[in-house]
Order: sequence, then C-alpha cells, then structure tokens
Amino acid sequence: MAQKNNEKEKRAAELFIANKELEFQNNEKEKRAAELVIANKELEFQNHEKEKRAAELVIANKELEFQNHEKEKRAAELVIANKELEFQKDEIKNLAYYDMLTQLPNRWQLFDKLNQALAASARSGHQGAVLFLDLDHFKNLNDTLGHDIGDLLLQQVAERLITCIRAEDTIARLGGDEFVIVLEDLSDNVIKAAAKTNDVAEKIFLTLNKPYQLNAHYYQNTTSIGATLFMGHELKPNELLRQADIAMYESKSKGRNTLSFFNSIMQEIITARVNLENELCRAIEQEQFQLYYQVQVDSTGRAFGAEALIRWQHPKRGIISPLDFIPVAEETGLIIAIGQWVLQTACAQLKRWEQDPLTHHLTLSVNVSPKQFFETEFVAQVQATIQLYGINPTKLKLELTENMLVDNIEKIIITINTLNEMGITISLDDFGTGYSSLYYLKKLLIYQLKIDKSFVHDIVTGIQDEAIIRAIIAMAHSLNISVIAEGVETEEQRQFLLNNGCIHFQGYLFNKPVPIDEFELLIRKS
Repeated sequence: MAQKNNEKEKRAAELFIANKELEFQNNEKEKRAAELVIANKELEFQNHEKEKRAAELVIANKELEFQNHEKEKRAAELVIANKELEFQKDEIKNLAYYDMLTQLPNRWQLFDKLNQALAASARSGHQGAVLFLDLDHFKNLNDTLGHDIGDLLLQQVAERLITCIRAEDTIARLGGDEFVIVLEDLSDNVIKAAAKTNDVAEKIFLTLNKPYQLNAHYYQNTTSIGATLFMGHELKPNELLRQADIAMYESKSKGRNTLSFFNSIMQEIITARVNLENELCRAIEQEQFQLYYQVQVDSTGRAFGAEALIRWQHPKRGIISPLDFIPVAEETGLIIAIGQWVLQTACAQLKRWEQDPLTHHLTLSVNVSPKQFFETEFVAQVQATIQLYGINPTKLKLELTENMLVDNIEKIIITINTLNEMGITISLDDFGTGYSSLYYLKKLLIYQLKIDKSFVHDIVTGIQDEAIIRAIIAMAHSLNISVIAEGVETEEQRQFLLNNGCIHFQGYLFNKPVPIDEFELLIRKS
C-alpha cells in the first residue's frame, strides 16, 4: 500500500512538473506570438516606409526630369540666342566691311587690305599695283533704264571681276560705278610688275566687254582703268588711290576702254611692250625671222660646227636683236612657236649641209628655252622634225641654260636621256653662272659644257676668272665631257684656254654671227 502511494505521489509530481513545463512552453509560445506580432508590425512599418520612400523617389525623379528638361530647353534657347548674336555680328561686319549690293569689300576693308599689301611688299621687296576702274557711260544706263538695272549691272561686273584676279589679290567697290583692285607680289622688277599689271587689265577688258543680260535688256559696256605701282610704304593708301584715279581719268581722256599708268614713262614702256607683243605675233605668222650662224672651231682653227642665233627682220625697224624680243616672247609664251620655227629651220639647213661634201661634217647648235623644253610634246616635236627633214640626229646639238637645272631635275634627266637615245647631243650653255652640281652633270649625260663669255672676257687679267675656267675644264675632263668657250675675242684668250685643255672655241676672234650665205662663204674659204 505504501508502495502504491509512493507511485501515485511520484506520478503526481511528474504530472506537476509536466504541467509546469507545458505552462512554460505555452508562455513561450505566447511570448513568441507576441514577438511575431511586434515583428510583423515592424515589417509592415518598414514596408510602408519603403513605399513612402519609393513614392518620394518617383516624385524626386519627376522633379529631376523636369529640371533636366528645363536645362535642355534653356540650353537650346541659349544656342539660338548665340546664333542670333553671331548672325547680328556677321551682319554688323558686313555693314562695316562689305558693300551690300555686290558683297565685295568696301572702302574700309580696302584700306585695311591695302595697308597689309604695303607691309607685305616691304618685307618681300616685290612690287604691287592698284587699279582704279570706272564703268564708261554708267550714268546713261541709270538714267534710261533705271537704278534697278544699274544695280544689276554692278552685281554682274563684280562677279566677272572676281574671275580676273588671283586669290591673294583684293577687289573692292568704292561706291557708284567705281571699283579698285589691289595686285600683290607681282615682281621685284618694276618693268615686269607693270607688264603683269597690263596683263590683268587686258583680261579685265576681255571679260567686262562681253555682253550683259540685264533682265530683258541686252547691254554692252566698256571700262576705263588707271593703274599705279607700289613698293613697300613709299606711298600711303590715299595717295595710291589718288594716283590710280588720276590715271583712270587719263584713260577717259584717251577715249575710254583703255589702261593708263600714273607714271608717263611707265606708260610708254608698257605701250611699247604691248606693241612689241602684237608685232611678234605678226612676225610668227609672216615668218619675219632669220637665223644667223656663228662658227665654232677647234684648236687648229678648223670649223666643226656653228650656233644658230635668231634675228628678227622687222619690216620697218630692220634687224632686231634677240635681247630685245626674246624676254617678251618668254613671258607671253610666244617663245614656243618661235622655238619650233628655229628647230625646223636649223634641221632644214643641216639637211642641205649633209648633201654638200664641204659642209656635211658640220654640227649645228640650237638654243632651247625653258618653256619650250618643259612642253609636254617637246621630245615628240623634236623627233617629228628630225624625221620630217631626214637629218642625221648626231649633227644636231641642243643648248640648254644651266639655270634650267634648278627645278624638276627628274623630268630634265628623263627628257635629256630620251634625246640622247635619239642621237641628239646636249650642250650646257652659260656654264659657271648657274646652280648645277657634279651629281646632276653625271646623271644628265651632258655632251658639252659651254664656258660663259663673262669668264672669258677677263681671262688674262682676272685671277678669279682664270681659276674658275681651269676648274671647269678639269671637272669636264674628269667627267669625260667636252668643253667649248664662247666669247673668245683675242688671241691671248684663245691661247690661255688652249694651254688649259680647252680645244673648242666660239667668238668674234673667228667670226661674228652672219647670215647663211656669208657663213657658207667663210667655210668654203677656210
């Protein structure tokens, strides 16, 4: 019985403990449930805060987007404003420096450009020119057809004038029907500068004298031009314009549609040059030229050849030296036609010599100008001329000046080598006055060097000339190149040259250049 009671008490104690445990667990569950409620409320609060922040972020992004849009709008407005400001500045500059009707520089910009041209001229030492143009009878056009038609003519004149000048030159409208052109960097030689000015004026006349279509009206106009040259800051812009204006009125007084220079002496020179150019054209058409021949001899005095030298048989002025017309022919390009005539005449003479036992051994030297030599068809023309007359090409010698070797040396080498392959020999004229080098002499396959007469002239008294001649002869011999001296006038000169190894001569000691009849008579006598 006591044992049963003990068991009951034990079970009761265990049950009490179990109840206590269960109560504790229930308390813990309630505690956890309470904590879970608090946690859920905390999570709900946090989610609510996140939604609140997200909403605030959306609002902030919209505000930022709005601000960016406003910035872009303001930036676009600023760009437009800057362009408008820039345009207003293109407009202000145009009003200040350009003529509204023709869009050419106006008087203010002309003075600025002219001052720059004077400064550039002072630095370079090159002449420039100011041309003052006035349209002839322009007032009559305005009075009869109206100012609108007159304005249309001025615009077309401006467009045409632009085509007559280089990019570095300036053309401006002073007002009314007056235009001014500034030509820069013409030449360091006043005569050449004047000649180039004249050439520009001729181009202007040719361009402006063509008919104009002024709406329904067909109109033809002429222009009077005055010109003055400038060098550095010798004269101020106002004075240059005054001189050109005076010269322009001189053109008006001569009957209009002409050019006058402010300097009367310059005007005479240019007039003479223009007349010479026109007469040269007629001389080519009418074959007024004649070849003179100057004998070339060896150390024994025996003639082995000649140099062909052109003379102009003017119908009124008689024989004209090449010194008086070759420079103009070079500048105008007429030298091409003249050079071809010389080549053909020389080849015809060589053919006649080949058929005569007394002259068949003679060679003939022909001078070739730089313009002629650098012509694209030069070699083909030489070859065609040789074939036309059927001559032995080894008897033809072409003389080139040493100064030609300064530019485009590779083309020169190709051309000379081609001529050599044809059998033609090349002589380098005026040797010692130019810029050739030993390297080029070796590559060029030159047959002969011609010692310039300026060295020969003082050969007996000038120690430096003697040294130069000795050096030229020694150099030529070392390169296996023949040497001939031109301008030999005394026996002392010939003897010095002979003593130093030069065995070919040309000059007045042997004979002056003479017509073919006199030359052949000389050959027969010798």
